[in-house]
Amino acid sequence: MRAGLSAVAAVLVVACAGDREPPVSGEPSFYRSMAASGAQVDAAAAASMISGYRRNNGLGAVSVDPALMKIAAEHAYAMASRDRLDHDLGGRSFNNRIAGSGYDAKAAYENIGAGYHTLAEAFSGWRGSPGHRANMLRRDVNHIGIAAAYSPRSKYKVFWALVLASPDDRKR
Repeated sequence: MRAGLSAVAAVLVVACAGDREPPVSGEPSFYRSMAASGAQVDAAAAASMISGYRRNNGLGAVSVDPALMKIAAEHAYAMASRDRLDHDLGGRSFNNRIAGSGYDAKAAYENIGAGYHTLAEAFSGWRGSPGHRANMLRRDVNHIGIAAAYSPRSKYKVFWALVLASPDDRKR
């Protein structure tokens, strides 16, 4: 992993959305509320949404990676269980989490958020934040992992983690 990863820091965006009714059946999954027990992010829809945004900015698509999905899920749940929006929880920085995951990263970045009830809201918030937008538009990424965790007692209700990375092909 490159030393430059230690310099990566995303701007934290916290936006509280009001409570919403679950979407009507047949609505796109990116409008599905994650403010419910057992709610799962549609990772393929997230990859499609981010890939479209990247294509509109002259960049390549991203695909879902199982190792990055695990990293994102563990961090979203850690934030939800602590009711705290932070890249570094329990003494584990993002760089340490990537290094300990078994994913040999050439480049890796993380967007987090809280208070967004849907994938569409989270994506919109990240797109509107200079640091998060920069991470989604990094030329050196081609994989993602994304997760949301519901915390009913939190004022935020939903915590998000998006990991964007590319493997170090020299190590594969």
